[in-house]
Amino acid sequence: MNDSSDGLAVVGAGVIGLAVAWRAAAEGHRVTVLDPRPARGGASWVAGGMLAPVAEAWPGEEAALALGEESLRRWPRFAADLRAEGTHPGSGLSESGTVVAAFDGADAEQLDVLARYLTGLGRQATFVTGRQLRRTEPGLGPVRAGLLVPGDLFVDNRSLLEALLAAARLRGVEFVPESARALAADTVWTESGPRRFAAVVLAAGAHSGTLHPQLAGAVRPLKGEILRLRARRGTVPPPARTVRAVVEGRPVYLVPRTGGGLVVGATQYEAGFDTTVTARGVRELLDAAERVFPGVAEYELTETSAGLRAGSDDTVPYLGPLRDGVYAATGHHRNGLLLAPVTADAVLAWLAGTEPPEGTSEARPDRNSSEERIDAGLRQR
Repeated sequence: MNDSSDGLAVVGAGVIGLAVAWRAAAEGHRVTVLDPRPARGGASWVAGGMLAPVAEAWPGEEAALALGEESLRRWPRFAADLRAEGTHPGSGLSESGTVVAAFDGADAEQLDVLARYLTGLGRQATFVTGRQLRRTEPGLGPVRAGLLVPGDLFVDNRSLLEALLAAARLRGVEFVPESARALAADTVWTESGPRRFAAVVLAAGAHSGTLHPQLAGAVRPLKGEILRLRARRGTVPPPARTVRAVVEGRPVYLVPRTGGGLVVGATQYEAGFDTTVTARGVRELLDAAERVFPGVAEYELTETSAGLRAGSDDTVPYLGPLRDGVYAATGHHRNGLLLAPVTADAVLAWLAGTEPPEGTSEARPDRNSSEERIDAGLRQR
């Protein structure tokens, strides 16, 4: 048995695992990360990079909104600390905000509900006509109405992951290119045998439910396909802001990248652990994107890919100790990048025995026991 009982194991090297590993190593912990493909193997690599708790909000998801806003407040310091390590998240944070577009009357009514909900919570979000929205983003098509959300940010997810990986290595984090098969208490079982640690953090995303019995059925994979495109000479440039839209009930987002790049996503559906990109998924994304931003039809299509979000029952992650002492940092749904700072800070607090960040108590892993999930399902019928 490999004995690293004075150290911390982090299972998973997506944005959550890398953020935890880097911050823990910076605090003096001896950290080992177990993942066969650090940075590139999970949903973080194919994400859009939106840091948008307000634009993502919906009635009934108040706990997710509060946690997202807490993490958003931590993002500028998180990015500054990363830059201070000699690495940086691409071109840094974009503070240009988000616009949300409604394609037809039914979509506009849904957007109006969201605007009233956010206004009632005291969040800044302005409902505007389609004409007003097109003044903000001239490349938009004939959308019916829109929402201006100035406080949202976005970041280049792949540059961020590479920066976190480099920063973790600079801090002495050991990377073991093995997958975890199971874990409990102070032990992680891998292909080469068991390894012991003083503490274990489970940050394996959609696979977390297969690694710990307490999360079985609580964390599930949600497939999401995305496209990467690039503007060509003579085409309309990408939007300056993140554009989120609802096209006949189907959500779509367009996130600009430097050099004329554009990320379009994302489908979301139950498909187990399948990461095949389907023709239907590509067609739906391109159709929705073109109806919202017509110029995209002339862009170069440079990549199609799919990832698995770590879904939870209520869109809130699972943060905190499990029954055997393993720390859960998983189930972040569609907000892994957004919630990386608050999750890393929560792990540091657990290890130090101090109070974790505000909002994390609503994410405790035992909030949705199997009995509670059954009861919730019966109430929804």
